[in-house]
Amino acid sequence: MLPRVPTSRDFPSAVQATIISPPQSHPATNILVLLHGLGDTNDAFTALGRQMNLPETLCISLRAPTPLPFDLGGFHWGDDLIFDQSTGEMEVDTGFISSTELLARNLVHDVLMEKCGYRLRDIILFGYGQGAILALGTAVELRKNEFGGVIAIGGILPHTSPPSLTPKCKTPVMICKGMRNSAVTPAEKERLKSSFEFVDIKEWKKNADGMPSSRDEMLPIMQFLSRRLRSIREVPQGSIELGL
Repeated sequence: MLPRVPTSRDFPSAVQATIISPPQSHPATNILVLLHGLGDTNDAFTALGRQMNLPETLCISLRAPTPLPFDLGGFHWGDDLIFDQSTGEMEVDTGFISSTELLARNLVHDVLMEKCGYRLRDIILFGYGQGAILALGTAVELRKNEFGGVIAIGGILPHTSPPSLTPKCKTPVMICKGMRNSAVTPAEKERLKSSFEFVDIKEWKKNADGMPSSRDEMLPIMQFLSRRLRSIREVPQGSIELGL
């Protein structure tokens, strides 16, 4: 029996999200949860979900729960909002207890699994920056079971996660990072490899950890999805234009 497609009525008030459904002829056997970065909204990832146009895959673009102060616009996933005193920039890794509860329980467990009948293996998390940290931390939190995968752009483990896991988390992970000025330092790579059985790291020839901006950068992501999505149709391999 196929799982039931979730609707906005299934979500509790704490979950602010946009649903991008596949064509009616495609049963939604997969869920791709999209998690934006610090200070953003879910609008850009809503557009990404539509552009990817994945077969038999329903995308949920989730908005972070906490707005930035001072009319800055945008939202964040952290438990706190801390500014670096030397640079004035917002810290990215400030704890994710509330957001992990929102993602793991309010959305994944209560709605997608209990109400709609999906398995954790049917769900893939795709995060950028702070959203990538949340995705990786949630996979570790639920490590007794296996997500379909995690795609983490500029993603590192939260500082509250254990330095290593025994046994390691079985959820396969793809990390995408810039060649220079990346948050994914050699030490962070080792932390990831000490916590996950399968870690594939793709280094883009660009400065810092921006979103993919070309077919070449998007291709390994689409290849990862083609391996992990439950689908009888071919997943398009980088044949999309990204306006990000």
